Order: sequence, then structure tokens, then C-alpha cells
Amino acid sequence: MAYRITGLSPDLFTHLWALDDAALAAQSIRRVVADKDRGFPCRVSLDDARSGETLLLLPFQHHGAAGPYRASGPIFVRQQATRAAVFEDRIPEAFLRRLLSVRAYDADGWMQAAEVVEGTQLEPLIASFFQREDAAYLHVHNARPGCFAVRVDRH
Repeated sequence: MAYRITGLSPDLFTHLWALDDAALAAQSIRRVVADKDRGFPCRVSLDDARSGETLLLLPFQHHGAAGPYRASGPIFVRQQATRAAVFEDRIPEAFLRRLLSVRAYDADGWMQAAEVVEGTQLEPLIASFFQREDAAYLHVHNARPGCFAVRVDRH
């Protein structure tokens, strides 16, 4: 099954980088500096920030569906991320080393299936979920902290 994994557009966040910390805080956003090479997953580049990189930690509505499955949560965005990553029929390397929660939604945004897998098993699960007629798209979350990772679409 052909699929596409796409990072968020950096255009959604560009205006935030010019704000000072007080203006960011007024929007529940924090500027942070990665203190290690893993643990700060950027939702634009779909890679972990490196130690010393600046990021924004902000609330983000990742599932805007009307109904009970509408959802938002915290995400990281790297200042250096200037282009949305696109992965066709392959998994971003950073995902391979994480425990992931995967949710299949129908065209109306209702959850139809969910599983937790090691990142190395994400690709077979994508194929399995997309064999379902009721799976229009998938959402992947980091299972332990629960934060949104990426949307997966049929390609």
C-alpha cells in the first residue's frame, strides 16, 4: 500500500520566531533549547533536534475533525526546520526508535482502529490499516508522552 508521511508546514510557525518569550508565553508557547540529541522531535522536519538547537514547544490542534475525536496537544518545532519533510513509502528514521500509537480514522474523523507498535513495526501496521476500507488516514503519536507525531495518508 502506497503511503505518504508529511511534516507540518513551517509557514504555520514562522511568525512565532520573532516574538519574545513573554509574547510566546501569552499563547502558551515556550522557547526551549535541546539539551540532548534525542527527545525533542520536530513536527516539521520529522527528526530529532540536536543538542543546542532552539525549538518552540507549543499546543497544536492536530485533529480538527468535528466531533469527539477533535484533538490537540504539545509539539516541538525546530527553528532550523524550513521545509516540511516528505516520506513516500518509507518511515522517518527517528520514528524507528520509538514506541508509537497509531490511530486509523474514517473520512468523518471517527477512530476506527488503534494499535501500539515499536517504530520498526510501523510500516506493516500502516499497510494493515490501509487495507481497511474505513481507514481514510492515520495519526501516529509517540506512545509514552502521547504527543502527536504525524499524519499518514494514502498515496
